Amino acid sequence: MNLYLTQTLQRAVQLNPDATATLFRGRSRSYGELGQRVARLAGALHRLGMKRGDRVGMLALNTDRTLEYYMAVWWAGGVVNPVNTRWSANEMVHSLDDCGTAILFVDDQFLPLVDTLRTCSKALRTCIYMGEGRAPAGMADWETLLQDSEPVPDALRQGEDLAGVFYTGGTTGRPKGVMLSHSALALNSQISLLSAYFDERERLLQVAPLFHLAGLSFLLRGVVMGCTQVIVPGFTVDAVLEAIERDRITHLMAIPAMLQVLVDDPRTAAADLSSVRFVGYGASPITVPLLERAFAMFPQAEFVQGYGMTELSAGVSYLTSRYHTPEGRQLGKLASAGQALAGVDIRIGDGEGRELPRGEVGEIMVRSPCVMQGYWNLSEQTAAALRDGWMHTGDAGRMDAQGFVFIVDRFKDMIVSGGENVYCAEVEGALAGHPEVAAVAVIGVPSASWGESVHAVVVRRPGATADAEALMAHCRTLIAGYKCPRSIEFIEALPISGAGKVMKYKLREPHWAGQERRVG
Repeated sequence: MNLYLTQTLQRAVQLNPDATATLFRGRSRSYGELGQRVARLAGALHRLGMKRGDRVGMLALNTDRTLEYYMAVWWAGGVVNPVNTRWSANEMVHSLDDCGTAILFVDDQFLPLVDTLRTCSKALRTCIYMGEGRAPAGMADWETLLQDSEPVPDALRQGEDLAGVFYTGGTTGRPKGVMLSHSALALNSQISLLSAYFDERERLLQVAPLFHLAGLSFLLRGVVMGCTQVIVPGFTVDAVLEAIERDRITHLMAIPAMLQVLVDDPRTAAADLSSVRFVGYGASPITVPLLERAFAMFPQAEFVQGYGMTELSAGVSYLTSRYHTPEGRQLGKLASAGQALAGVDIRIGDGEGRELPRGEVGEIMVRSPCVMQGYWNLSEQTAAALRDGWMHTGDAGRMDAQGFVFIVDRFKDMIVSGGENVYCAEVEGALAGHPEVAAVAVIGVPSASWGESVHAVVVRRPGATADAEALMAHCRTLIAGYKCPRSIEFIEALPISGAGKVMKYKLREPHWAGQERRVG
């Protein structure tokens, strides 16, 4: 039989039905309870008219019901469409209408958007309240649906059956719907565990947004192993520290922006973080100085980095814990994104897809059973991304003699200044090493002389006074002069997407407004 996502829940119910599956705001559910609720919610979806292959959306912060949503839609034979909670209403409507999502689960936080979504969306016809209070008029109530519905058998959608349409973050334009199969998502969970294993005794903290594939991947791995999943609505320092201390969290997955906030907050130093034995990070670049501060924050923990993207069902390469230890750091791999997971082929290609010699910079290409089926209703963009069995990621990188992948930058973020290629990540790394820099993003801005020039947007640490000249001088000691910023601006915070990535298009907009050609 082909892989299917609900099998992991069935296995957990069979092996240990009394084990705690989820903890959310004091509410505990066992795997046995979870299985019963999923089967009943699937029955409710059938009563509401959902048919095999229909798309069902969710617009909500993290909750224990998020896991029930995913499993119930798959159990009922449907396809999930989790909506990015940071989008505008127009972007949300696009994701619903683009793939014909007729049923949408909504929590308390997003109730004010329901009328707008109903009015503007052509596809949406049923909204289900998944919050903690009473359902508003005109919306079906989650718990009432469960009480009034009989459990149904698992539809056993599997293999290449479509499991989800996951819309990319929208940081570079209109979001695209990435189509991922049951087999792709299920297999990715299993091969990820080969490089970063944990068992049923662990307690996982789900703090990254679960509409995003990085968070969902961690959630699914927890179900595979039958772990306890401690879920908080979203990231705050208080929520993370309280959960770690109260629930004795052992495993934490975070994006670098979260780690930055944690290490900068004075409350972290006073918290008891001794239970944390594993920290996974990824989804955006991280600087070595931030990593070193994270090591000091969790001295007893193993660290693992994952590199991947939505189109690849999450991670495809891991930098395992070995290379994060004091001894492992001496091997010089800490700046890499690790090596390919089992069952994944990675190559560095030229513009024609031909493999380049080790050490040369080219496009990172991936071939694996976890690659997407394509972009929903975008055949030309699918054909451009999937060629000859390889996913062309758009990321620039190089590979060393041991197969370690080093991410250089996104090709689209590369700056061409006076005929020289400048990779933003290299400049950002130089600036991030300055003790008074908290965060930085580098972009290309118009230049009459050079076509583009290097521009840095910097967030200073609290109390810092370093000016643009001081930071430029710092860069000149680390990188070539043509790579150094020609201009620097200071802001309070970088614009961050729901996936934890810097939205560079927002930083570029004021500089490129009115330009006929936008190189950057």
